[in-house]
Amino acid sequence: MNDFEKPDLKRGVPLASMPDGGKLLGVVDGEDVLLVRRGTELFAVGAHCTHYHGPLAEGLVVDDEVRCPWHHACFSLRTGEALRAPALDPIQCWHVEKVGENIFVKEKAAPSVPKPLSTTVHPSSIVIVGGGAAGLAAADMVRREGHSGLVTMISADSAPPVDRPNLSKDFLAGTAPDEWIPLRPPQWYSERQINLILNSRVMSLDTKQKRISTEDGKTYEYEALLLATGADPIKLPLEGANPFEVFYLRSFADSKAIVAKAAAAKQVVVVGASFIGLEVAASLRARGIAVHVVASELVPMERILGSRVGAFIRSLHESHGVVFHLGETVRQVEGNKVTLTGGQTIEADFLVLGVGVRPSTALAEQAGLRIDRGIAVNEYLETSAPGVFAAGDAARWPDPHTSERIRVEHWVVAERQGQTAAKNMLGARQRFDAVPFFWSQHYDVPINYVGHAEKWDTIDIDGDVDKRDCSVAYKRDGRTMAVATIFRDLESLQVESEMERAIRAQ
Repeated sequence: MNDFEKPDLKRGVPLASMPDGGKLLGVVDGEDVLLVRRGTELFAVGAHCTHYHGPLAEGLVVDDEVRCPWHHACFSLRTGEALRAPALDPIQCWHVEKVGENIFVKEKAAPSVPKPLSTTVHPSSIVIVGGGAAGLAAADMVRREGHSGLVTMISADSAPPVDRPNLSKDFLAGTAPDEWIPLRPPQWYSERQINLILNSRVMSLDTKQKRISTEDGKTYEYEALLLATGADPIKLPLEGANPFEVFYLRSFADSKAIVAKAAAAKQVVVVGASFIGLEVAASLRARGIAVHVVASELVPMERILGSRVGAFIRSLHESHGVVFHLGETVRQVEGNKVTLTGGQTIEADFLVLGVGVRPSTALAEQAGLRIDRGIAVNEYLETSAPGVFAAGDAARWPDPHTSERIRVEHWVVAERQGQTAAKNMLGARQRFDAVPFFWSQHYDVPINYVGHAEKWDTIDIDGDVDKRDCSVAYKRDGRTMAVATIFRDLESLQVESEMERAIRAQ
């Protein structure tokens, strides 16, 4: 819709054009504004998500919130506050007036200052171990909640927290510049008095003395601690491979190294048909590089998405020139020749390995924290040591949706856990009950997934997978555990909302 088709909300629109629950995309002084009616209340807010500029007019209104159709960020219609990741920044609000039977959007409202938790306490020192999604979201939230004490983030990475999903997608494909990747500019940390320490690895944790030590001999005391240690790529021993020709993708430095190597490459072997592996394949194809995918499974992503969607993903990549070698692994590498277990030889300028990750639990194990295929936490994300919390890829928590303890390796989950852990470090007792969500992008096809289904006995498909218009429900004992959608963004939001209501009703 262009500006000529959008009503000028400053000049007014009929109240009758706005049914209860209705949304209207208009303009005010050249800016896109979303007008929303909820009963007798009227709200006017910025029309674009602050995460990736998603169109909120195509999203879902739930109570006094609006949710983005792309990646499920959530904003308050009353204040504009970003209530849930992946968006961290608020949207603008405007004043609205009803005059007679017309609605007029007036001037911009002053930025709202989030009201701190009524239970907010101020630990003298908060330490966050990890510079990924959970760590950054936690640091952001403790300051948004008005915490004035010392906040220290310690990261083993060389770069400040980055938009990791972009590393295997647009950045690797060459369509996102370097400046898009940092989640926050350098001054953001200094302005909020967050002490960000890079290139530093924590080697020991003493929960009795409430102290951590780094490999360079420095120590940091804490009153509240968040372990956001993430996960590490699984390394495969490849006989004969030159380590300088084998790449993994986890950090900004990893992605930049692949980009640099790809500049002169003609053909690449990707080992593993995981989300990361296949997103890397798509990005390298966008650079015009021939890609061969070698994976032990017979159908890509079958374990997570089932055989039907897995077959679609394979055909999608093949339509873009990717060659699959399934049911095979790499037997050896000699120079630029990669020999598979089936005997076939492929020439490759380099290899990218994407065969999964393992939770980084060494620090928690050293400290004697309870481990359960990850760092075990309760519903408040607190570990077996009081005052020590864990969030993100390393944490395994009791999920009210599945009634199981689960661990999820996805960006939005990590951010939302970081936000909840931050509030609980400040004295709240807020259980983490968000419905897991992730998205994956393959060329121009997005796949959204809500819920969690490690096992299922039935898959119900509504629509046509091959026509890229479908929802796929993964069920166990008649209950929907998860739903994947392709180009059904609003339905994905609706499913998420329904799962949330079911949790609240427990």
